Amino acid sequence: MSEKQKTIYDNAKSHFLGNFPDNLPIEQAYVHIGMYLGWIIENELYSEYFEDEAEIQIFRFKRREISCTILSEVWDGYLGHELFNKQGNMFTYYYYGGGLYKSDYDQTLVQELPSIYHVDDSWSNYEKMADRINMRFEDWKKLIQG
Repeated sequence: MSEKQKTIYDNAKSHFLGNFPDNLPIEQAYVHIGMYLGWIIENELYSEYFEDEAEIQIFRFKRREISCTILSEVWDGYLGHELFNKQGNMFTYYYYGGGLYKSDYDQTLVQELPSIYHVDDSWSNYEKMADRINMRFEDWKKLIQG
């Protein structure tokens, strides 16, 4: 396995054990991770392992029956290589692992808020992020095709 394939891209625990605001519920550490995982689901860039383990959550997320936070909480806020298929991992390594997702998240949703943890887990916020990720994904596909 290469280093790329073993990557843990994010983990909510590292957020709420770190510089996390005392006045916010712990669930807020899961929002940004859940939004990305939701986008992965909607674009079917997840692995067979994830599909086997999270079939009900995938179905419920697509139906908007569970939020991004709940989706992320089911996986303990974990975002690692085994959740993605090959293309999903390649893009996530480039986009999430490379810091571009955090930058886009800040520009798109955080803006004037005190931190990334203050972003509301709403479908309108998810749609804004999904639009930005879609654009980055299209750019990335052109980049790797040369």
